[in-house]
Amino acid sequence: MRLVVISDTHGLHNRIEDLPDGDVLVHAGDFMNSGYDPEDIRSFNRWLGAHSFKHCVVCAGNHDRYFQNSPQEARSLLTNAIYLENAGVTIGNVTFWGSPYTPEFLNWAFMYPRGSGANRYWDQIPYNLDVLITHGPPLGILDQVAPGGEHLGCAELLESVVEKKPRVHLFGHIHGGAGTFESGATRFANAAYLNEQYKPLKPAGKIHIIDV
Repeated sequence: MRLVVISDTHGLHNRIEDLPDGDVLVHAGDFMNSGYDPEDIRSFNRWLGAHSFKHCVVCAGNHDRYFQNSPQEARSLLTNAIYLENAGVTIGNVTFWGSPYTPEFLNWAFMYPRGSGANRYWDQIPYNLDVLITHGPPLGILDQVAPGGEHLGCAELLESVVEKKPRVHLFGHIHGGAGTFESGATRFANAAYLNEQYKPLKPAGKIHIIDV
């Protein structure tokens, strides 16, 4: 199965002209910008439906406030995707599990205080998982705004990934960390499409293709 992976488009999905072909499109959150306008969801949904993927799998991010504030309405507007919020789905023989939650930062959506309380989310990650989708990165992996900067990922998420060993871990959130990394049994991809200036330039701007 070929995955086309993207994240952090922040309402600029219609400007993407180079979306490659694949079986499943995965978006790891922050498809909205401020997160208050449901028209952002409608526009994103139309964009998803305009492509020929067999399935689209989406989790929210901290900018996707509507999915936290008005969850039923938000989900009803996203008709062209499978939405995962601390939940999983199996497509063919490939298992997916997704979560929008990230460590607390300002007043955004789907956030938790750093510390052991994060395990209420990451304990739910299944064993024998093929594709883990979280909006944010694990600590120390593709989680820096710039090289040499502070690591902003979640320590508890890292512990769960090391323990449960998903084949692939897809995320975004930290735009400057865009890229790929492989460690042990798991391939990691920070698929942020926009850089820290919210432009599709390096180190972001690349759409990842991952075979599982």
